[in-house]
Amino acid sequence: MTAMKTFFVVSVSLSLLVSLPADLMQADPLMITRAMTASTIAQIYIEEDAVAIELEIGVSDLRGFRNLLPDAIYERLGYEPEPIARRLPRFFREDLTIRPDGGLPVPGRVVDMAARPRVRRDEITGEPLPLVDGEGETVIYARLVYPLDRRPAVLNIAPPRTKVGGAAANIGFVVYHRDLPVNDFRYLGVDETLRLDWDDPWYSVFDNRNLRRQYNSPISAYLYIEPYEVRKEIVLRPKDLQQWVDLGLEGKESITVEEQEEVKRKVVEFLAQRNPVTIDGQPVEGTLDRAHFIYRTLRTSGVIDPPRELDLVSATLGVIFVYPVDGLPQEATMKWELFGPRIQRVPTSATDEAGPLPFFVTPDDPVVRWQNFLKNPTLPGLVEVQTPPRGSGILFTLSALIAGAGLLWLALRHGKAAIRGELPSRKVTLVASALAVVLAVAVPAGVKSSRVSDRDAEAIVAALLKNTYRAFDYRDENRIYDALEKSAAGELLTDIYLETRRSLEIENQGGARAKVKEVEVLSAVHSPLDGELGFVTLATWNVSGSVGHWGHIHQRTNQYEARFTVQAIDGVWKITGLELLQEQRL
Repeated sequence: MTAMKTFFVVSVSLSLLVSLPADLMQADPLMITRAMTASTIAQIYIEEDAVAIELEIGVSDLRGFRNLLPDAIYERLGYEPEPIARRLPRFFREDLTIRPDGGLPVPGRVVDMAARPRVRRDEITGEPLPLVDGEGETVIYARLVYPLDRRPAVLNIAPPRTKVGGAAANIGFVVYHRDLPVNDFRYLGVDETLRLDWDDPWYSVFDNRNLRRQYNSPISAYLYIEPYEVRKEIVLRPKDLQQWVDLGLEGKESITVEEQEEVKRKVVEFLAQRNPVTIDGQPVEGTLDRAHFIYRTLRTSGVIDPPRELDLVSATLGVIFVYPVDGLPQEATMKWELFGPRIQRVPTSATDEAGPLPFFVTPDDPVVRWQNFLKNPTLPGLVEVQTPPRGSGILFTLSALIAGAGLLWLALRHGKAAIRGELPSRKVTLVASALAVVLAVAVPAGVKSSRVSDRDAEAIVAALLKNTYRAFDYRDENRIYDALEKSAAGELLTDIYLETRRSLEIENQGGARAKVKEVEVLSAVHSPLDGELGFVTLATWNVSGSVGHWGHIHQRTNQYEARFTVQAIDGVWKITGLELLQEQRL
């Protein structure tokens, strides 16, 4: 379809914009601090034979794109009639221009245009979000193509200009070279120069340093220091590791699902002998915790699950080694050894409960070092749970049985005589009392005198919940079980272990477990157990935790509703029954 025919078609679909009020059609550009919420969004895709630009043009920027618009909208903006056939070449020559290697602007063409709701975008990453029915202002969507007759080394990208030289539109933009983002969402306000690496688009880069994406390093490394565990995490592209070890990827453009396990095996085998760690001055040997192909955005990162075929240029692997320690160390170091012609500055950080301390390692300064400057570090440990009332439980039962046995003997010895009337009245009363006590012991009416108050029950439940989660501050499975056994009894112990562990695992993180920071009981309703020292509680509570992973701090808060049974066992309170009613991620 020619440009003229295209515009005759789309002018109909854009008719609703023609009817917009004049004050909106002439509104000043809306200046917004976040580029992904700019009035106009431009997503630029650089391929072998063309540059494609997808535009969402906001109402306040229509004047800046007037030469691209159908005649009806152009005239509605107040301009003298001028056919699109004359204005369109001017748009590609003077307005939104693409110039390869500093030459003349590329004559482009319009392949699609329509009125549609604006795409909602994440305020951090700019990624599209689901659109709720009825939401979203109407924008003009346009797809433009600028053909390339060769692979240029440099592209100059310029926005529409006013007569005095300033930007004529408020444009937030991102560029993709072979589907790999070159920059995070930024403003396109001036002519920008992009240097293209066609062999490895990872290294395509703008001259303007403000336009470089946050994750622009092909390799990064992190130390996480926690009580009982130090972790070394390395995030890298297998393509870069090829310079040190043959991963079987030479000449390939992608990593198939079938190849990924073998690639991971070779990477792990290589890294296990590199970048040594010391803890408190002593070299230590780590063990592999896990290795995953991952994705990374400005907001988060995670494991690619289920697996899919990955472009070799952007495929990223995360590998974690674990070093068990006793308590909290005083110092931990990692010596970085992997430097190359394009890898001379590797971003790293050392993270403890106070947060990450980021810096870079270089060939001249290759050591990541952490020292314990925490004044009051949080160490794993259980909170105190109040003890059951005195005289309850087994001690109460044994005492009652002994007393009951004596009274039973007295009752049996004198019972017949009392019946025949051979005993004085005083002894008859004594025998009757003995029989009453025997019945009370043999058929207890419950331990109502030891009933737990609502206030105490809530404190007991809160403490047991906290101890359940704090057990997972330990990393050794045996120590976790030992700690859990202080709060749960019987077969329920295994169920609570599995359920709690599952709830602490961060979604899409390949088994990473959050460390709980806070347990807050929101509501609890208690009722006593019949004939036993204990109670049933219907409780709602929040659990908040975090874990450092792949260079991010992942935060998580879950809300739960459950019915607990709590009983006094061997002189301590324990959870003996649990029915989870609801789980919700907040």
